[in-house]
Amino acid sequence: MIEEKSFQFSLEIIALVKELRKKKEYVFADQLLKSATSIGANVCEAGASQSKKDFISKMSIASKEARETRYWLRLILEAEIITSDMEKPLEEIEQIIRILTKIVKTSQFNLKSKT
Repeated sequence: MIEEKSFQFSLEIIALVKELRKKKEYVFADQLLKSATSIGANVCEAGASQSKKDFISKMSIASKEARETRYWLRLILEAEIITSDMEKPLEEIEQIIRILTKIVKTSQFNLKSKT
């Protein structure tokens, strides 16, 4: 679920980045693209993790990247850099953050309870 959700989110962000680049907002475009696509990349890596600790580490990185993405989206919205509807990507990133937080916390709890 989170792998597909983060992939679809990346596709939406790519469209937003294209709009930012048309407005010559390259710094915002590059930062947003890097953090948003990193979420899904880390989730995919977590799926092939070598241990539970490695899984937690990759999912934690994905969570951090999601929070950074939220920062860039909020900044773009509040600075009125582009006029497109920013509510959908902001709602999506909040959902992704909640899911990743739950995955990390549950995985950490399960790891501790096994020791």
